[in-house]
Amino acid sequence: MPEIRIVLPDGSQKVFDHEPTALEVALSIGSRLAKETLGAKLNGSKEVVDFRLPLKDGTKLEIVTTKSPEAVEVIRHSAAHVMAQAVQELWPEVKVTIGPVIDSGFYYDFDSPRNFSEEDFEKIEKKMAEIVASDLPLVRENMKTDQAIEIFKKMGERFKVELIQDLKSKGESEVGIYYQGKNWFDLCRGPHIQSTGQIKAFKLLSVAGAYWRGDEKNPMLQRVYATAFGDKKDLDQYLHNLEEAKKRDHRKIGKELGLFYLHPLAPASPFFTGRGTVIYNELQKYLRELYFKYGYKEVITPQIFDVDLFHRSGHYANYKENMFFTKVDERDFSVKPMNCPSHCLLFASEHHSYRELPLRIADFGRLHRFEKSGAIHGLTRVRTFCQDDAHIFCTMEQLQTEIAGFMSLLDEVYGKLGMSNYKIFFSTRPDQRMGSEEFWDLAEGALEKALKSLNLPYTINPGDGAFYGPKLDVMFVDALNRPWQLGTLQVDPNLPQAFDLKYIGEDNSEHRPIMLHRAILGSLERFIGVYLEHTAGHLPTWLAPTQVQILNVTDRVNGFCEELLGDLRSQGVRVEFDRRNEKLNFKIREAQIGKVPFMIIVGDKEAEKRSVSVRLRTGQQINDLGYEQVIQMIVNNIKERKLQPET
Repeated sequence: MPEIRIVLPDGSQKVFDHEPTALEVALSIGSRLAKETLGAKLNGSKEVVDFRLPLKDGTKLEIVTTKSPEAVEVIRHSAAHVMAQAVQELWPEVKVTIGPVIDSGFYYDFDSPRNFSEEDFEKIEKKMAEIVASDLPLVRENMKTDQAIEIFKKMGERFKVELIQDLKSKGESEVGIYYQGKNWFDLCRGPHIQSTGQIKAFKLLSVAGAYWRGDEKNPMLQRVYATAFGDKKDLDQYLHNLEEAKKRDHRKIGKELGLFYLHPLAPASPFFTGRGTVIYNELQKYLRELYFKYGYKEVITPQIFDVDLFHRSGHYANYKENMFFTKVDERDFSVKPMNCPSHCLLFASEHHSYRELPLRIADFGRLHRFEKSGAIHGLTRVRTFCQDDAHIFCTMEQLQTEIAGFMSLLDEVYGKLGMSNYKIFFSTRPDQRMGSEEFWDLAEGALEKALKSLNLPYTINPGDGAFYGPKLDVMFVDALNRPWQLGTLQVDPNLPQAFDLKYIGEDNSEHRPIMLHRAILGSLERFIGVYLEHTAGHLPTWLAPTQVQILNVTDRVNGFCEELLGDLRSQGVRVEFDRRNEKLNFKIREAQIGKVPFMIIVGDKEAEKRSVSVRLRTGQQINDLGYEQVIQMIVNNIKERKLQPET
């Protein structure tokens, strides 16, 4: 066999007389690296493959080790097998199905005659610990599909048989079988760790029902959720964050603060109370101020359109499963899922010169998208919502400036909200898309050029663009280190083509504009849910439904408190006066539970001196502040939209 050359990330090469595995390459570099090897990435791909697979000549290899960001995914993949082995050793009658990795860990679906409960978790974890302590090697065997079918049939593993038969029908002649020690094995394509001892920490989390392959006509299985890490400290931090996330659940905070509620007569369609609507309106007010600063024109467009519009825009062909339809006067209509087609109609309604571009159109119109019942969740996954949506029509020459302007606006908004920790993902053309390859090359090239010229770090997210154009997805990382997709920017040459949009250029001839789709916060519903969890409900004063609570020590000072109440309200402050005949400590505790930024405490001495004590929700208290001084302090905090209440 000719020499096989494997190219390493630094450009150096390793030469073999056979097709080596990634583990062999690691061993040729050093025994320590080989010991830490968990997988491999090939030829620039993000996908992690098994280190046991032979490598072709010229392969560009990146070795995934226990220190790599991708390590936890491989560890969890193997931990799912360890859990399945533990369950079957404890209850041999249980049949196994699938056990994939998910964002927060992994799960395994079991066909079991007994109902698992969280009381069983201790037994399963103990058995898993024994398997891990045994440090069983994971050995891959490529087995002929027919042979694998016969083996699993004899074992009574009918779900595995069905999976292999499906693979066979798709032309697969071999399947991967992973042995965990000598007596237990599972169907899997990998990747997997070297031995069970590389799993350093794991925890079973919950159990739920799940239909086989998600079809209610199929058997109901028991899904056990769990997680695993390469380090116990990481597991401890995860479990801490999990408990903290329960406390911060926006549905819990929303109920406690009386912000919104959901009703079964309007599934996934939140009602915002007067208090919750304050947050909604304040966000829109802030964005409208910035729209004026950044040169946007706000418009109002219809909610319902003839379906012909969505045939033209490509939404019907590419997005109809997410849309609501109705019939009016024998015509098919749909509630709009996005504003972009209506903005194209608006642009086309007038003649435009190059002097008018860029034209920035903002729209807070309501949108409706069908979300499956199993996907809806509080405010973060709803069927009716409003976006801080805008579309920019510009020339090719203006494209880079407009992308830079979007990032500047996003930085300003996120900075004001204390959301500086975010990551950018560059999502490229999906398989299902509209438009020519030339258009996609142009759009992707423009985004890549902008990212590099602005020196913005980003991650390629292949195939996840919108059907009409590539996009930047802004992933905000919250206080619990959870990523949330909020902002987005999409470069779209396709809708202007579909709607035959034109402007008259400097050469007095017609030209096609480029269209940018952009949002900063995204869905306001989703953003409010995310932000409530990020802040644990401790909103900046300018967003808080109640900004100030006046607390009297005695009824003798009520006149002074009423005067203060009126003066604060005249300044536009959302202030309440707790007149209840309760002890001061009780009132303070109630205000803290309500997450009120400023508490003004008034006793006899304060009323006599026309001064107050101010207590912040952090517990900090400042005494003997002058009447005018405290009003000005609070008004400035709101006006400047400060992140925290300050004295």
